[in-house]
Amino acid sequence: MAQNSRASKPAAVLIGAAMSVVLSAGVSAHRLDEYLQTARIAIQPDRVHVELDLTPGVAVADRVVQRIDTDGDGALSIEEQQTYARQVLRSIALRVDGTPLQMTLAASHFPDVDAVRRGEGMIRLVVDSVVPLLTGGRHQLFFRNANDGDSAAYLANALMPENDRISISRQVRDAMQRELTIDFDVRGAQALSAGESVFFTLAGAAVVLVPMARRARTMRRR
Repeated sequence: MAQNSRASKPAAVLIGAAMSVVLSAGVSAHRLDEYLQTARIAIQPDRVHVELDLTPGVAVADRVVQRIDTDGDGALSIEEQQTYARQVLRSIALRVDGTPLQMTLAASHFPDVDAVRRGEGMIRLVVDSVVPLLTGGRHQLFFRNANDGDSAAYLANALMPENDRISISRQVRDAMQRELTIDFDVRGAQALSAGESVFFTLAGAAVVLVPMARRARTMRRR
C-alpha cells in the first residue's frame, strides 16, 4: 500500500501542473471582449476552498471598472473592492449534497485601474466555506457562477485534493463551464490531532478516577 501511495504523488503533481498550464493558457488566450472568470475548487474534509480569478478583456474593462469604482474617482477604494467582492459572491452558488454552503471572503486582490483597462489586471477572490461533517462514501459538490453573464467566459476545475481522505471521481460541466458538478469520495474517519488525543485521554481518565476519588472520601468519612 505504501508503494502505491508514493507512486501516486508524482502523478498528482503532474496532473496539478498540467491543469495549471491549461488554465494559464486560457487566461492568456481569452478574447478582448470577454470577462474571463476562472474558478479553482479545493475540497477538504471540513471545508471547500474556492479561488476565483476575474480578468476583463480590453473591450469590457471600462464597464467592469465602472461597476467597481462607484464614485468615479479613478481609484478602487477598499470599500469599493469589498462591495464588488460581495456582489460576485452573491452570484455564486455552492452546495454539497444539495445543502447550500455559507461563503466567507477570506482574501481578495484588486489590480490598479490602468492594468485593468489594458486587459492585464486580474482580480482574485479567495472564498472559504465550512462543510458539515461528511460521512464516508460518495458525495457531490455543485458550483455555479452567474456573475456578469453577458460577456463572461467561464472556466472551472477541481484541484487535486491535498488530503488523502478525499478523492475526485468525476467532474461534469455545462457547455459554458458556468456550472461544475464534482463527484467525490470520503474515505474513513479523520484521525484525531495530538491535542484531541490528549483531551480524550484525559477525559477518559477522569471518568474512571472521579468515581474512585468519591468512594475513597466516603470510606474515610466512615
